[in-house]
Amino acid sequence: MTARDTQILPDADLAIGDLPSSPATDTGHLNQLARGLRHEARHVLGFPGDLDFSLEGLAPLLSVFFNNVGDPYSHDASNIAAKAHERAVLAYMAGIAGARPSDVYGYVASASSEALLHGLATARQALPAAVVYACDQAHYSVRRVCELLRMQVVTVASRRDGTMDAEDLRLKVLRKRRRAGGAIVVATCGTTMRGAVDDIVALRAAAEPAGAVYVHVDAAGGGLVAAHTSPQPSWSFAHGADSLNVSGHKILGMPVPAGISLVRRELLPERDGGEYIAATDRTLACSRSGLAALLLWARLRSLGRTGMAALISRCQEVAAYAVDQFEDAGAGPDRLPGSLTVTFARPSAHVVRKWHLACAGDIAHIVTVGHVTYAAVNELAIDLAAARLAAAA
Repeated sequence: MTARDTQILPDADLAIGDLPSSPATDTGHLNQLARGLRHEARHVLGFPGDLDFSLEGLAPLLSVFFNNVGDPYSHDASNIAAKAHERAVLAYMAGIAGARPSDVYGYVASASSEALLHGLATARQALPAAVVYACDQAHYSVRRVCELLRMQVVTVASRRDGTMDAEDLRLKVLRKRRRAGGAIVVATCGTTMRGAVDDIVALRAAAEPAGAVYVHVDAAGGGLVAAHTSPQPSWSFAHGADSLNVSGHKILGMPVPAGISLVRRELLPERDGGEYIAATDRTLACSRSGLAALLLWARLRSLGRTGMAALISRCQEVAAYAVDQFEDAGAGPDRLPGSLTVTFARPSAHVVRKWHLACAGDIAHIVTVGHVTYAAVNELAIDLAAARLAAAA
């Protein structure tokens, strides 16, 4: 039986039947589920997504319908939207990404992968015949998006630190330049396994033999980190990006996934708005979650710029601490400057399961987002040392 043939069947206890269920029973089940997930969160170290947040005070929002229909910058006749809050989030994100809010178009997407799709769809409009160049360390969603858009992808080699090799990009571009369709370069700010940040200044220069160059930055996991790292790497609009996507939940902490798409406004076609069926809309989702925009706004307001900088600094300190502890445990750790990702030798299956570690080959990693504490690092280090001794016995 192949993976395609296997299917996880619905749990019989959760089946939706002909008659209404007991509200008390279902509420109790959901509360128990939430308690279990909160308890398990302390052991989820291998996957980005800050699980340390408290938004219970916003529970009344769950009884209101917030539908951000269409363009965040347009009037909404229904008046049941949260577009003003969405615009505040976009202005903040544009600022930390090195752009004036008036120079970029953005919206809050369902997830960062949708924002990536929006960026690459814009790239295709700008350079319809261009080849896409993406690193072998790029997130798998890059290739999925290119498949959807029927864009040819050329894989570029990575360097030892996980960043895209600018010289290999230059050579690949030279082989394809007869097409004269330009180049779309997908850079990564925070690669999946190592948290590496591509230098988009160097990559744009390497792609210039193709003619016109469009640079999209997949900053899902690393944008907020890079923006608060000194010295700041070359990742943003200030460094030459044409569009970028950032995750809303990986670093900030959210009860739902969310993403932010930002595109240089000059790259999007002008559209004349009309009433309702001809409304101005350059998003992909049309009807969008106003609740996600409100949650992002509330989380950012609770931190402020100084609080965000302090959060990133503490996460970086925990990452540096983890390197020391894992070194003492004999796990052979490694970490790039400023990164929240710490790689180390893949431990036993028991340790991988216990700590929900993300692995690739003989390498495992943790990502020290907000809920990853010094105590959790100490516990994992003890387990790593014990597993190493057991393997040597």
